[in-house]
Amino acid sequence: MEKPASASRTVMTQIIFPLDTNHHETMFGGKVMEYMDKAAAIAAMRHARMQVVTASTDSLDFVAPIKVGEVIEVEAYVTWTHDSSMEVCVTVQSENLYTAQRTTTVTAFFTFVALNDQGRPTKVPKVYPETNEEIHMYATAPERYELRMKRKRERQHAAKT
Repeated sequence: MEKPASASRTVMTQIIFPLDTNHHETMFGGKVMEYMDKAAAIAAMRHARMQVVTASTDSLDFVAPIKVGEVIEVEAYVTWTHDSSMEVCVTVQSENLYTAQRTTTVTAFFTFVALNDQGRPTKVPKVYPETNEEIHMYATAPERYELRMKRKRERQHAAKT
């Protein structure tokens, strides 16, 4: 079975209040990451239609600050699948509601593993891209997967020594 990447697309919108920000009046990175993980998990569950767990986060890049009073839009979709895992691309855009200026503020890739009723990894449907962006993400995903696996092996080896 295959599903289009668009079927997993998830968008979450939040307004940023003073309690969400640090002493610079910019959003806490950890708070942004929380929203990103939630949106990514929803996208993965929409694709797999089963429970999932976060396996890794990589290429998490903060490219612009998010200011108090702005709105953020967190968008996530499954870009690629491998047996029981799914790569999810997550992008955060901020918007100044008075000027309508939108800025890409954070980007990342999350990996989720689908679990069966016994809590064991289980196969997921293949994903297929439709748009130019989805096609690009799909085509470049195997290289990101290999880098993740290499990093995982290195960390496991370091943990044993």
